[in-house]
Amino acid sequence: MTTETLNARSITTKANVYFDGKCVSHSFVTAEGENKSVGVVLPAELTFGTAAPEIMECVAGSCEYQLEEGGAWLPCTAGQSFKIAGNAKFNIRVKDAFHYICHYG
Repeated sequence: MTTETLNARSITTKANVYFDGKCVSHSFVTAEGENKSVGVVLPAELTFGTAAPEIMECVAGSCEYQLEEGGAWLPCTAGQSFKIAGNAKFNIRVKDAFHYICHYG
C-alpha cells in the first residue's frame, strides 16, 4: 500500500538538497510527533549514510538498493519499502525518479 498523504504538524520550507540536486527532500513532523522527510531522487547512483534507523518507502517510481558493499542489489517499487540500520551506509540506483517518504527512528 502506498502512502498518499500525511498529516504534518510542521514542515521545513527550505529544501534539503544533496548530491548537486540529484536528491531533494523536505523534513517535517507529523501530527503524532514523528520525524519524516519526503523527497525525490533523480537518475543517479548514490551512497547515503544514516544516523538513526530509517525506512525508505517508495511512493512512486522505483530504485535498486544495496544495504552493504558487495551485497545484492534489490528492487523497490511503489508500495514497497526497505529498512536501513542506524550508523550505516547504503547505495541506491535510480533510472527514472524515485519518490519517497523517509521514516526515521
